[in-house]
Amino acid sequence: MAESAEALERRIDELRTAVRHAIAGGDTERAYALRTELRRAQREWDEILDQLAEQAESAAPARPAAPLLPLREQVHQALALLGAPSAPKLIIAVHEAFQAGEMVPARLTSLRRDEERSFRSSPYARPYYLCSALTSDLLAPARGLLAVSTWPIERRIVGPLSPRVDFLTSAIRLADHIDRLPNPTPAAIRLLWRFAANIPDAALRADAMTPTDVAQAAKAELDIHAEADRVQREAAGKRAKKQLDDVFQLFGTQLRVAGAAAE
Repeated sequence: MAESAEALERRIDELRTAVRHAIAGGDTERAYALRTELRRAQREWDEILDQLAEQAESAAPARPAAPLLPLREQVHQALALLGAPSAPKLIIAVHEAFQAGEMVPARLTSLRRDEERSFRSSPYARPYYLCSALTSDLLAPARGLLAVSTWPIERRIVGPLSPRVDFLTSAIRLADHIDRLPNPTPAAIRLLWRFAANIPDAALRADAMTPTDVAQAAKAELDIHAEADRVQREAAGKRAKKQLDDVFQLFGTQLRVAGAAAE
């Protein structure tokens, strides 16, 4: 299995280089085919990592059970670690990697609606609320992304560059957190692998990857996108503060278009 993983890693590196050359040469047809092959190779690599992690988990001693926190606090802890609006699938993965107890995916579906009802009935009665990320164009709820009400609104805005910026930001925070742990769980290492697989130069080989490598690679790419993303988010944040009341600033609106023309 290790040989297969190493062969795939070499193939992924070769495909990334070939894609870059095809795009630079204007051969869009070849670039599309190569990117399809690259995605397939990355899926196969993920499957091998899952198998390796399962083997490591079965050999590792079970973590002692701990009292379960309420679901909203579990989600809050995961979001605080990631530091950016995140999808339920990622929130669950972070919970499984670092916290005890099971997080049921079905319960996350209604969580945001419950939080909105609570805020509407008693505004600011809680220290924080789990709210929506907002799209930068319409200031509407960004589909499937949860955020924390205490974050500045610019941090809860999602513009064209924000998904990549947030991915890199979360990768850095996750890598730094794992680096501080004396004995990271196999689930934590597997989660870091998944981030590293989508960051150039983060991990040339799975068995040689370190949290420092992942963080440095993520920071290098983040420097490229961060400023443009910040400008877009701040502009949308100013519109939101001007046009939306407290409820809509947290949970978004689909009642109107909040574009630049409305300023």
